[in-house]
Amino acid sequence: MSATELCVDDEGDVTALLRFHLSRAGCRVFTAASGRQALEIVAKETPDLVLLDLMLPDIDGFGVCEILRSKSETARIPIVILSAWTTNDARNLGLELGALDFITKPFVPRDVLRRIEQLLEGAPAKA
Repeated sequence: MSATELCVDDEGDVTALLRFHLSRAGCRVFTAASGRQALEIVAKETPDLVLLDLMLPDIDGFGVCEILRSKSETARIPIVILSAWTTNDARNLGLELGALDFITKPFVPRDVLRRIEQLLEGAPAKA
């Protein structure tokens, strides 16, 4: 899999784990620890996919998802929410705001990679 991924999580252990596995799978990986930082990276790098935590220190994941979907240049980037929130309300809101998948923590890295590959294979071309 050769793609550019953005992992957004304020827990360094999570982004380090994702970076390790995604890099081994051939991906170029950027990480962000806040919603604002994620939006800055997306504006500069236009990743092929965003892995997005919901609980972030400034703009939460819902807000980031909504902002990305509202702009024509980022509206088609696949977003996967990766969160410890396990409620149906959180899942439903994330999907309503435009995320394509919702993975709960703790997660198995191999499963995350498989789901990313499936999403990228079926993702529309970037604008």
